[in-house]
Amino acid sequence: MIQRPDTLEAILQAIQGKRILVIGDAMLDNYVWGDASRISPEAPVPVVKVSHETFTAGGAANVALNIAALGGSATLFGWIGDDPSGRRLVEVVRDGGVRVLEGAVSANHETIVKTRIVCRRQQLCRMDREAGPERFALAPDEIRQRLAPALREADAVILSDYGKGLVTTESIRAIQAAAPAGMFIALDPKPRAGIAYSGLSVMTPNRAEALRLADLDDDVGAFPAEAVFARIRDKFHPAHLVVTMGADGMLIGENGRPVEQIPTVAREVFDVSGAGDTVIAALTLAAAAGVSLSDAAKFANTAAGFVVGKIGTATATPEDIRRYAAEARA
Repeated sequence: MIQRPDTLEAILQAIQGKRILVIGDAMLDNYVWGDASRISPEAPVPVVKVSHETFTAGGAANVALNIAALGGSATLFGWIGDDPSGRRLVEVVRDGGVRVLEGAVSANHETIVKTRIVCRRQQLCRMDREAGPERFALAPDEIRQRLAPALREADAVILSDYGKGLVTTESIRAIQAAAPAGMFIALDPKPRAGIAYSGLSVMTPNRAEALRLADLDDDVGAFPAEAVFARIRDKFHPAHLVVTMGADGMLIGENGRPVEQIPTVAREVFDVSGAGDTVIAALTLAAAAGVSLSDAAKFANTAAGFVVGKIGTATATPEDIRRYAAEARA
C-alpha cells in the first residue's frame, strides 16, 4: 500500500532532524564479490575469482545509517573494537552522518564482522567473526554513565537486538529507568531463552521471530495472528506490535490483537539483509515526529520495499522513497 503523495511528503518533511538514539549490536558487513565458473579439485565447492570487496554497516550501525539517510539525527551506541575493522566501521557510519557516542569504541571489545561471498547476485556463504555474548554485556552503571545524557537529548530510542549480548533484560530495564518519562522506545528483537522485553512502545519482529516470542512452532502453516498477538501481549506488554511478513507485508497490532494488514510494496526482492533495520528506523522516525502508528508503518513499508531491491545492507533517502513511491503508483 503506497501512501498518498501529500501524506508521504508530509512524513518526509516531519522526520527531518528528529534525534534518534540507537543502542544495540553494531557490526561491520563485508561483501566479497566475484564470479564462480568452476569447481575446486580439492573439494566439491565453487572456486570464486574475487573482483572486489565492499564494507558497510550492519546491525545497530545499519539502523543508525538508515536514520541518517532519511534525514534524521542519529546517535549510535554499540560496542566497537579498537581494531582495524572497528576503525573501518566508525569511518563508514561517520561518513553516513552518524554520531558515534563517546566510549563506544573500546580496546576491551572485538568488532563483530560478517563476511558474505556473493557471486552473480547470489550469496554463496557467510563467515562470522565475533566473541561470545558475555563480552558485550552493558552493565546498568555503564548505562547511567554513558547513555543518560544522550537519552535526555533524544526524541526516541531504538534497541537493535541481534543477540550478541548488549541488549539484555537488565540493560532494557536500565535504559527505561534512565530515559525521560514517556520516551518512545522501539525494539527489533532477537528472541531467546531468558530475555524479557517488557513495557516497550513498539516491537518489530519478523514472522519467525514473532512465532518464537509467542512460543509457537515455526511450521504452524498459516500465520496464527490472533494467537501470536495475544501471547506477545500477555508475555511482554508492548504498547504496539508490528510484525513484518515478507511477501505478505506487515501486520499491526495493539491491545493484543491484529488491527491492520499492510500489503507489501516491494516489486523486486534481491536481498532481505537489513530490511528490518530500515523498518524500525523509518517507523521510529515517523513516530518521533508525531505520525500515527498506521501511517508510520506504511511509510516504513515503502522504505523497506526500496531497500530489498538492492543487494546487501542498504539505506533509503527521501528522494529514493519519493521516486520509488511514484513508480509504484504508475
